[in-house]
Amino acid sequence: MWSCGGSNGTVNGVEQQFCYDLGLVFSILSIIYLIICFPFSICYNSLLVLVNLYNKPAMTMPDVYFVNIAIAGLLLSFVALVQLLGPDNPQWAVWNFNREVYITLLILFNISALVIMYSTTLLSLDYYIEQALPRTYMSSVYNTKHVCGFVWGGAVLTSFSSLLLYVCSHVPKIIECSKIQNKEVADTIMVFIGFFVPAAAVFYALILIFRIRNQSTLLDQDSDPSTHKLLVATICTQFILWTPYYMTLLVHIAFNPKGSDLITQYHIYYFVKGLSKLLAYSCSFVIPLLYTYMHKNFTNKLRQLVRKLDCRTEGCSHQNSEVQQQVFLS
Repeated sequence: MWSCGGSNGTVNGVEQQFCYDLGLVFSILSIIYLIICFPFSICYNSLLVLVNLYNKPAMTMPDVYFVNIAIAGLLLSFVALVQLLGPDNPQWAVWNFNREVYITLLILFNISALVIMYSTTLLSLDYYIEQALPRTYMSSVYNTKHVCGFVWGGAVLTSFSSLLLYVCSHVPKIIECSKIQNKEVADTIMVFIGFFVPAAAVFYALILIFRIRNQSTLLDQDSDPSTHKLLVATICTQFILWTPYYMTLLVHIAFNPKGSDLITQYHIYYFVKGLSKLLAYSCSFVIPLLYTYMHKNFTNKLRQLVRKLDCRTEGCSHQNSEVQQQVFLS
């Protein structure tokens, strides 16, 4: 994934060695992610989805959003697997041979990022509605399922800018395409829609949630404290892991480090960019881990699922033994 080529200017031996050292550190971190985080991410996300879908009648509004986040986490994990196993450089020979792969990974990454961010945002807003109007069923499971469908559709439409970049790269002679063929424009859209808008909405929702929880009313006694802790932990963790990635996009938009004459700063920037992307990938592992350990009903649902699977297997063997006994007695 790391490459010391493509920088402007002449690179001396010290700078080249510095680049190789950064590449070695990043390669070690990537291997650690692939060995530890990736399998656990697949395991926990799949378990979260299967347990909740197997117990559909027991699903609540937060469960639907976390299933949505888990599906996006699975998609993000497979994108991380492909990108970390190869150089993250669109000018590499393999990407030149099949540039569609690079664009597809970029679109899938943006879709996953938007779905994860907006699912958490809508979860915080629906949680406030549930606390403020607990018996109106505005934030019901039925409504949440439809909202999640709109989230995926909106993420696909927002990522359409990356698809335009790919289309215009094949027809650069068209004047309109030459204007659209600008990565900074797509990054600006992602930073604004994918970070600043949900951050403002989450901040506003948290203010409303803490305000209503400070009010000593009888309605507060019906709320589940574990759901509140899980929501706060999810929001804090998610923004801690995704903020560095979006900040590197801001740096790229504002300063364009690729055009810098300082090669050392160029290497440091791309090291920080790769590290921030690793943190973003780790979100697909940390969020389901928080859910499985902080959700009070998840363990019971998992036990019920295991018991049902065991009972099915034991029931079949038990029925076969009864049939054999009846045949022997007859």
